Amino acid sequence: MSHLTDFQTFLLLSILKIVVVLVITLTAVAYTVLLERKVLGRMQNRWGPSRVGPFGLLQPLADGIKLFLKEDLMPMASDKPLFIIAPIIALTCALISIAVVPFGAVTHIAGVDMFAIADINIGLLVILGITSIGVYGIALSGWSSNNKFALLGSLRATSQVISYELALGLSLVGVVLRAGSLRLRDIVASQSAHGALSWNVFGGFQIVAFFIYLMAAYAETNRAPFDLPEAESELVAGFAVEYSSTPYLLFMLGEYVAITTMCALTTIMFLGGWLPPADVWPLNLVSGFVWFMLKVVFVFFMFAMVKAFVPRYRYDQLMRLGWKVFLPLSLFMVVAVAAVLHVFELAP
Repeated sequence: MSHLTDFQTFLLLSILKIVVVLVITLTAVAYTVLLERKVLGRMQNRWGPSRVGPFGLLQPLADGIKLFLKEDLMPMASDKPLFIIAPIIALTCALISIAVVPFGAVTHIAGVDMFAIADINIGLLVILGITSIGVYGIALSGWSSNNKFALLGSLRATSQVISYELALGLSLVGVVLRAGSLRLRDIVASQSAHGALSWNVFGGFQIVAFFIYLMAAYAETNRAPFDLPEAESELVAGFAVEYSSTPYLLFMLGEYVAITTMCALTTIMFLGGWLPPADVWPLNLVSGFVWFMLKVVFVFFMFAMVKAFVPRYRYDQLMRLGWKVFLPLSLFMVVAVAAVLHVFELAP
């Protein structure tokens, strides 16, 4: 009987944890959109959203209601099953990725880890695998729309992922070599020795890998200056040109959830995760979860700032940068980190 009670408690807490993470993620996504619009507004010498609610804080809610109430149109010549399933794939893959991201140190209540839905020993591989599958949603949307702009946008998205997934994965190999593990909590623990100086972006001599990773993350999430799959000035809205109402909202949610996941992964891999910059008073009084959220917001702020002042790359520039610059540089970084670690291992 006690085993049954323990299982019921575990199941209830796990479901509650999933619901809480889902609500927090979707709410965070809504307000990252607002933050981005505010940052872009200030960069362009205007206020940004300020009418709906105090300081424009209810603008995401108004936008969501507006999209839900719009008419859902479907092209007559489209492949209807694929047209419907494409945005679902995009959002689902983005949400699955967040399941293996730990938001804080291990904290057990009734045997349930409260700051991670699934703490697995190959968490990094799972995130990289699921995020690369997410491009199928964009590819299918372009194919099923029966529209030349949508098809071009989806082809661009596919080629971007192939080009930049290699550099993104290789840029993280040095961090994995230094930590000796693919488990995300072990990677955070490997950055805990000397505060901010031990973070991989500083103490691990991974500043070049951090830059490569960040640029590849922009391309992976179709963000400026690599937003070629939905280039408004060339392809109207690219892969999403035929979508409206809820399916369009699902695409936008998927994009911003993927951005949030990338920001969280950046925080874990290079910025010490939930660790404070120094283990001194009063910094060590702040909750690890709060430090994690602050770092994620900082990384997202960098995403928004790049969109404000970096013009869109040409398509041939995008490909050349991925294959001829980032890929060789990331390979060199892997060899360099492995060599340094090998020399230190051999040193007396």
